[in-house]
Amino acid sequence: MRVLIVKVSSLGDIIHTLPAVTDAHLAHKDLVFDWVVEESFAEVPGWHPAVDKVIPVAIRRWRRSLMKTYLNREFRSFRHALQGEHYDLVIDAQGLIKSGIISRLSKGLTIGLSNRTIREPLATLFYNKVYSVPWTEHAVDRVRQLFSRALKYNYDNDVVDYGIDINRVEGVESSQDSKQIVFLHGTTWNTKHWPEYYWRHLAHIATEAGYEVLIPWGNPNERIRADFIARDNERVTVLDKQSLSGLAQKVNGSSGVIAVDTGLGHLAAALSKPTVSLYGPTNPDLSGTFGAKQLHLNSNLNCAPCVKKACNYSGPIVTDEFDSQPFTVIPPCFSAHKPENVWQQFEKLLQK
Repeated sequence: MRVLIVKVSSLGDIIHTLPAVTDAHLAHKDLVFDWVVEESFAEVPGWHPAVDKVIPVAIRRWRRSLMKTYLNREFRSFRHALQGEHYDLVIDAQGLIKSGIISRLSKGLTIGLSNRTIREPLATLFYNKVYSVPWTEHAVDRVRQLFSRALKYNYDNDVVDYGIDINRVEGVESSQDSKQIVFLHGTTWNTKHWPEYYWRHLAHIATEAGYEVLIPWGNPNERIRADFIARDNERVTVLDKQSLSGLAQKVNGSSGVIAVDTGLGHLAAALSKPTVSLYGPTNPDLSGTFGAKQLHLNSNLNCAPCVKKACNYSGPIVTDEFDSQPFTVIPPCFSAHKPENVWQQFEKLLQK
């Protein structure tokens, strides 16, 4: 039996789908998956042994120049790859119009969420069959339920296995249990950034405790922040720009991870690494890191979680200081997460 998964982005959403693949493969040993995914995340589905063929799509890039995409026949090449197989089922695990269109372009019975339980209800126009899954469930559980109902099997809700075969991750060796910590400071919303002074203070605490701190980055602004965090601290290393496989290698070889609300935090969870995740404006109950050794620190500010990309806080200015230098805590909901407390919680997590 061959099934096509349509889950194109983002990194966290893609990783959230992996436990459902594990469940399905355990229930049906003859089941093989192909997966349509954005080209920038094409490494990830292939880390799971039940995934045979990864079909990259470039919707984000194509949007910039639709005419160029048409003239260079790139979309036609994608459609040819998509339609080269007749699938027993096509599961749209994304629930967006763009993923619904991809599902319909493929050859096979299309499955998705119902219009009352999907992110973009118009996507249901592209499905042959729909299932309702409550919004109140975590994203991982929602996908697991969709797969189990579409493929008719039961699974153990208390066991979460992302199924990553570490040998499939290019360049990754077995965990070395070294005294290294990875700081995942980069994220998409401005409101989800923990203050850089807090990161720098935390780096001093970690290195004084005998750890080396590794800091990845993905764009110029993140590189500037990484350099600021590492300043005047010889035991903090700003990494060269990494592929997803390269980051997986660093995370897998570390003692643990401290992260903001970012897709890479879900990668740490999938690798079962102890991870403290810092949440200010967002709510981890529905889409936070999921699985063993995960700790969520939520803000206690009255307006949190606001789930907004722009901060609308109107209360008194919140300030703090680092090395006798005062600074304004922006966004103020992160004032609940002092570096000393974050480190205490991280050490407790490691001891467990």
